[in-house]
Amino acid sequence: MKRFVIVVDMQRDFVAADGALPVGGAEAIVQPMKAWLAGLRSEDVAGVLFTADTHVPAIYAASTEAEEFPPHCEKGTPGWKNVLEPDAVDPAIPVYRLEKGVFDMWAEPDLTVTAVATGEQVARDALFAELKARDVTEVTVIGVAADYCVRWAIQGLVARGFVVEVPTRLTCGITRPIEQVIANDFADAPVRLEAAA
Repeated sequence: MKRFVIVVDMQRDFVAADGALPVGGAEAIVQPMKAWLAGLRSEDVAGVLFTADTHVPAIYAASTEAEEFPPHCEKGTPGWKNVLEPDAVDPAIPVYRLEKGVFDMWAEPDLTVTAVATGEQVARDALFAELKARDVTEVTVIGVAADYCVRWAIQGLVARGFVVEVPTRLTCGITRPIEQVIANDFADAPVRLEAAA
């Protein structure tokens, strides 16, 4: 049975020590993550989705997120760029990109997902409904930050009936590591840690 993979917000502003909003330890997971992604095989993986925190200054300044965090991931800037190359993934595996303006990749209605190879766009909700229809019910989530965007990604997947796996070595949190996030927030949910990523 195939699974789907979501790579959450591996952007320079979050990963680099001199980024606008660096997540502690994020630089250390880049190489292991590249190796892990390169090891994915099309017989096991139905697709990989890279999410991108995407802000426009005028809109961000008036957002609730701006009350908690400084400006970051402004679209088109070096800090917005992903530190992982989608072409590191086996070309036989479909790769997608989703730009989101808030922590929660599920919160904004009518978001579209873009196929990296073709530029074809599909509604986010339609993509995940199609996965369920194809009996893809397990999703692996990696990236940053464990206690913010990764957490919201997991919550949305659980709400949609997916089983979620999180490799512990491939995510970092701001104030809570993924182990604590899962213990506190998903104790009774179909979410499991994978220590040997």
